Amino acid sequence: MQKVQVKFSEWIEDGFNLYKENFKTLVLASIFVVVISTITAFILTGPMLAGLALVILGLRDKKEPKPQVGNVFKGFDFIVPAFLYIAVWGIGILSVSFILGVIPLIGQLASLFVAYGAQAFLMFGLFLIVDRKMEFWPASQESINTVKANFWPFFGLSIVAGFIGSIGAIAFGIGIVFTLPIQGCILAVAYREVFG
Repeated sequence: MQKVQVKFSEWIEDGFNLYKENFKTLVLASIFVVVISTITAFILTGPMLAGLALVILGLRDKKEPKPQVGNVFKGFDFIVPAFLYIAVWGIGILSVSFILGVIPLIGQLASLFVAYGAQAFLMFGLFLIVDRKMEFWPASQESINTVKANFWPFFGLSIVAGFIGSIGAIAFGIGIVFTLPIQGCILAVAYREVFG
């Protein structure tokens, strides 16, 4: 895979602008994602996040008619690959992080690196599932291969986007409906630049 230029500050700025322009739609869609994921014990997180990715890509691409909040439920068109993507990688990353985290200091640092590294490698997977209708494993491989060619800049982008996306969890988790779509917008902008 050919190296991709990571336009770090440009992608973050464009992601924030996309979020600001579509604030109401994105926050309402995120409320659906968080509520439905929570009440189903996170079983439907995959298709709900796939729906959010579809909405964000549609807004980024200025699709007509403009994506609405209800379009988040179109993620169920991708229920199997989206479920597998979130479940398999989520369980895998949590397991490895937990095992490493038992080792004082070095293991805990390694645990953080593994979690953020995996997040970087997999940053485009859900977008590939909903945009190119790829299955779970090919989407994972495509994302990994793309990021692998230029890992460190993508790793940095993933850390910044991930930090922004998770910062909302601090306020009893309620703020995540405001910060999750910012992360999604940054990654959607990067996805379109990289994959066209």
